[in-house]
Amino acid sequence: MSFSRSIKIAPSILSADFANFGAECQAIEAQGADWVHVDVMDGHFVPNITFGPATCAAIRPHIKGVMDVHLMIAPVDPYIDAFARAGADVITAHLESGAHIHRTLQAIRATGKKAGLAINPGTGLDAVPHLLDLCDLVCVMTVNPGFGGQKFIATTLDKIGALRAMIGDRPVHIEVDGGVTVEIAPLVAAAGADVLVAGSAVFSGGSVANPGVYGTNIARIRAAAEAA
Repeated sequence: MSFSRSIKIAPSILSADFANFGAECQAIEAQGADWVHVDVMDGHFVPNITFGPATCAAIRPHIKGVMDVHLMIAPVDPYIDAFARAGADVITAHLESGAHIHRTLQAIRATGKKAGLAINPGTGLDAVPHLLDLCDLVCVMTVNPGFGGQKFIATTLDKIGALRAMIGDRPVHIEVDGGVTVEIAPLVAAAGADVLVAGSAVFSGGSVANPGVYGTNIARIRAAAEAA
């Protein structure tokens, strides 16, 4: 996983057909997805339950590129090794998920995986400078975590811009997650984001039987972001 600030589209399989995950992962990659984003929710840290390490391990053989695993769970630390063994390339934990996020990022790095730090809409950036040297990615939540299909929170744009300035020339990705559409993509890209998570905006209207729609959606989001 070499570092680049080029725009990367990371479809969230939260919006895919749960009964057909392997084929869905293959379809979005064939249609231009750069990363595959896996939203792990525990029904405790966020008000929804999705899937765990076993699902990640099952879909890993169907993913050629980057498997980007976003842990919306608390506690995080007891599960890091399991997601690493399941084949995650990036493991992202929330700043808000526990008292010792520095230790969590260390533990992710210790597995040999890339470490991500996620920040909720209501959380500031005050702690981030103390954590950046342990981060390969910072994920700015542009909706409150827990559900797909939510509306983008516009005030997060200032946070993306401030984070970009803070990162400087460090090789740290800025990911945005939540409400990304063709209209929103140029705004977040102009603010400094390079990894765009999109769920319904990618999967809407398509299917494994009709994957060209995924390709059209991905291409439109990418073009809008790159134009910014």
